[in-house]
Amino acid sequence: MAGHSKFKNIMHRKGRQDAVRSKMFAKLSKEITVASKLGGPDTDGNPRLRLAIQNARGQSMPKDNIMRAVNKGQAGEGDDYTEIRYEGYGSGGVAVIVEVLTDNKNRSASNVRAAFTKYGGALGETGSVSFMFDRVGEIKYPAEAGSEDDIMEAAIEAGADDVQSDEDGHIITCGFEDMNTVATALTEAVNEPLSVNPTWKPQNTVPVDADKAASLMKLIDALEDDDDVQNVYANFEIDDAVMEELSQ
Repeated sequence: MAGHSKFKNIMHRKGRQDAVRSKMFAKLSKEITVASKLGGPDTDGNPRLRLAIQNARGQSMPKDNIMRAVNKGQAGEGDDYTEIRYEGYGSGGVAVIVEVLTDNKNRSASNVRAAFTKYGGALGETGSVSFMFDRVGEIKYPAEAGSEDDIMEAAIEAGADDVQSDEDGHIITCGFEDMNTVATALTEAVNEPLSVNPTWKPQNTVPVDADKAASLMKLIDALEDDDDVQNVYANFEIDDAVMEELSQ
């Protein structure tokens, strides 16, 4: 298992702190509604719903909001939502994967393509960049959940493959098929994680200089701001000083 790494440069600032809290809640609610619609309201028999609710709780989403989203799914809402994956390249040759949950494919395709075009990227065909990533499970804990050694020990016992820790927290990765089993074991050994999600982990990262970094971040921010976009993944590596400057 690995120790420290610059994982913040691999999956871009999901949620971007408090600035998009309401938008984040809306996306979490959409996932809960779809999961409830597809698999029923019983979390014991619906792993997707269980994970969606767990992630919502990890982001301090109010219980009433969670139950409202579950009930919407049972009332028939969410029928028209379609999951779509877009792939392309951003500035500096960075591979980008965009996961969308939408009730209007044409709108989503147009918005995603426009963002890539505006910020110097190029949208490709499905499969054009995903071969450079591995599909894995990702489990996140805050730093206060335990020391790096304690979390690593618990992760090993749970059957995880990797742990990355820094002052912001712990990211545990495991096989995609093992995600639910590992998350359950970690919940018992540590506590409930902030989030449990399937993710796209880059096999290698692409160094991006300051000139390209600004347009790349604008592309990713534009994608994350779209209501239909659930997740954005990219394989960039940007110097910490440059990231700090861009965040100001």
